[in-house]
Amino acid sequence: QVQLVESGGGSVQVGGSLRLSCAASGRTFSNYAMGWFRQAPGKEHEFVAVISNGGVTTYYADSVKGRFTISRDNAKNTLYLQMNSLKPEDTAVYFCAADRGGPFNTNYLVLPARYNYWGQGTQVTVSS
Repeated sequence: QVQLVESGGGSVQVGGSLRLSCAASGRTFSNYAMGWFRQAPGKEHEFVAVISNGGVTTYYADSVKGRFTISRDNAKNTLYLQMNSLKPEDTAVYFCAADRGGPFNTNYLVLPARYNYWGQGTQVTVSS
């Protein structure tokens, strides 16, 4: 069993920044890719970013590229998402998720079904 706990969400004005954290426990964190997704009211889960198990390779949704940075600290079993230049359309519940395992293939890692463990989510609200 894997436990993922997000923190760091909150309310911020347009152009502001937030850093989300995701603390993981229950399996060897460094063996698996990790992703961030978000869900706005009435919408499906939307891929945000993913990072390889060693932290060398990252991939972002076009909507956040250049503004968000995903990182991880395997010694601390923690995943991060630094969010800068926030926009109202970034408002959503943000979830971290653990990959099922397998090749780092972004065609599949953008899909929620590729992940078998999810955190409870943290709310991010960006107001103008």
